[in-house]
Amino acid sequence: MAGLFSRRGFSIDSITAGKTDDPRLSRLTIVSSGDEDSLDQIKKQVMKLRDVIQIRELPLEQSVTRELVLIKVEAPATTRPQIISIVDIFRAKIIDVASESLIIELTGDQSKINAFIELLSSYNILKVARTGITGLPRGMAESTEVYNRKFN
Repeated sequence: MAGLFSRRGFSIDSITAGKTDDPRLSRLTIVSSGDEDSLDQIKKQVMKLRDVIQIRELPLEQSVTRELVLIKVEAPATTRPQIISIVDIFRAKIIDVASESLIIELTGDQSKINAFIELLSSYNILKVARTGITGLPRGMAESTEVYNRKFN
């Protein structure tokens, strides 16, 4: 998938993959930016791939999207209370505690994740692992179906 995007000069902002309720299928969520023609070209090129069954568009205003980030931050006794305060404000979770560091988990939209990282950047961030964006359509509505291929 990444090769297709790079060969065609398309940008990938985020790509995630995971299992679905159907054990035969996996879901890939690709976030890309560009004008309408570029996005239409992306859909057409992706649909040409043999293993692609369906493409659905998730317009931001009609979907819920989230990203997960794990952040390892230096947290000596002198700064640990301030870091914990930031964690509490963002409703993040401390998932690992060591004598000089914390690993923090946060789920949210990109702006929340970016704001959290920005606030923690005044402390010594040791590592950051972001999952990329995933999403589903809001309510009972289905996402916009762009293309379908029969699945046997």
